[in-house]
Amino acid sequence: MTCHIYTHKETSHISSPREGPLTGLKIVVQPNMSVTGWPTNAGSRALNGYVALEDATVVKRLRSGGATLVGSARMSELGFGLGGDTLAEACSGDEVTIGLITDTMGEARIASAVSGMFGYKPSFGIISRLGMIGLIPSMESCGIVGRHLENVIAVAEVIAGFDENDFSMADEPLPDLGESMKSLRIPSTVGVIEECHRMLNESEKNAFKAGITKLKDKGFKIKELSFENFELFRAVHNVIGSVEASSSSGKYDGVRYGHRAASDKNWNDMYLKTRGESFGTLIKSYLFQGAYFQFENYPSFEDACRIRGGLVRKMSRLLETVDVIALPTRRLLFDAMNATTIAETYEAFSFTVPANVTGQPSLSIPRFASDSTGDVGLQILGEHKSDVRLLALGMELSSIVKGV
Repeated sequence: MTCHIYTHKETSHISSPREGPLTGLKIVVQPNMSVTGWPTNAGSRALNGYVALEDATVVKRLRSGGATLVGSARMSELGFGLGGDTLAEACSGDEVTIGLITDTMGEARIASAVSGMFGYKPSFGIISRLGMIGLIPSMESCGIVGRHLENVIAVAEVIAGFDENDFSMADEPLPDLGESMKSLRIPSTVGVIEECHRMLNESEKNAFKAGITKLKDKGFKIKELSFENFELFRAVHNVIGSVEASSSSGKYDGVRYGHRAASDKNWNDMYLKTRGESFGTLIKSYLFQGAYFQFENYPSFEDACRIRGGLVRKMSRLLETVDVIALPTRRLLFDAMNATTIAETYEAFSFTVPANVTGQPSLSIPRFASDSTGDVGLQILGEHKSDVRLLALGMELSSIVKGV
């Protein structure tokens, strides 16, 4: 087994999966998705020794669909960024078909773009997060990475759907993702945001333009759009995300589970030492930042929430004039895998955080927006819960990639 995957002692219901639509698919997950009896440390010392007591909803549905869980991959601490993450590498070989990765700021899409695969972030609220150890509740989704879009869609169709035990999901009709496989030719207008071009260097511009040219050559209508203050997506994600992270990480106190620091004084001293030892430098910096906005500069957090609402409305208005919006997936200048500071991380995820802020679906297509300097990835974004149309368009674009 590849060194990118940790294998675990399997129980009979893992090694002998049921027959179903996912029979034959081999799945790897991150160790923040609960699988009964498997270590579930979410890449953090704060959860050292924690073993899942029951399956996450997505894992239960994978089992029911006939999929085989082959193990878990290494991940960044609490799913923030891609430092140390090996899921995409694990999926690039024949031993794994699909990987499930928490998409907090674009991890599924950038990991797939770097590895030449498809990366899908669903609309917020259509896939249950129950049993997933997260960091930023209002922006994270269960992302799916795979070499073949047909497999990505098959897995998404099985794991999507209302979960009465996940209180972040609305009890309302959800898109039938299987419908995206039925109609491949959809006349579409693709929006391109002018302000994004200004953020790219020359090599990145050339690669992205090459992808847009392919779309034009295949009959897609391209429409130039303006999104004033597009850069605010990054600032809003940074402020709101850090506050939510600081709040949601309060449970790692060394009392109930995970790492506990030695202390001869009292419980409060043990708690403070545990918090100090439990997190790496990047996450610790992010949590400090969130605590600052939460307790010392709350008006800035309120402003970020207000601006977020405006960005959501602006994105929705633009999508009334086009079918999807196309963005680069990643920056060639910034390496998401080796980012060590908050600033470097947000630079690397500049074009993926908008979909997390708005909750809309996004799909990264490999080998489409590339030239001799590299592949920036073509990322398409649709309106919230327009996943069926987005994936159907993705199928059409994937056929173009195969023909290139």
